[in-house]
Amino acid sequence: MKYAFITLHKKTWPVDLMCRLLGVAYYRHCVYQKYRQPDPEHEGMLAAVKAVATSSGYRYGSRRMRRALNALAYPVGRRKTRSLMREAQVRARYRKKYKATTNSNHKQPVFENVLQRQFTAEGPDQAWVSALTYIWTQQG
Repeated sequence: MKYAFITLHKKTWPVDLMCRLLGVAYYRHCVYQKYRQPDPEHEGMLAAVKAVATSSGYRYGSRRMRRALNALAYPVGRRKTRSLMREAQVRARYRKKYKATTNSNHKQPVFENVLQRQFTAEGPDQAWVSALTYIWTQQG
């Protein structure tokens, strides 16, 4: 009963002070915290985090997850949402944006395809292939 009181009022008064006043060892309170029964509201929030994450395709970060939890009548802040997501092992998956690496609209000469997709050579030194993309030029 003393440990439950300490847990209930730990945001109001310092835990070590309450332990001294109630005559309990601080260590025993820590053991009680570690092995106590899980809070049903906390378990409900964890289940809600997992449900929102699966329904969103794991796309929600902590900000959007907080809004979704608040809409589900779980009043939590962003830090609490982050810790819930960490505890539920939920991470947001971000879609990488497509980046075009080829610029076809230029005035540079386009060289003809000499090989014509014939990659087998009759003998040595008939076709040479190289990539010069690593050489720095003033054009970039």
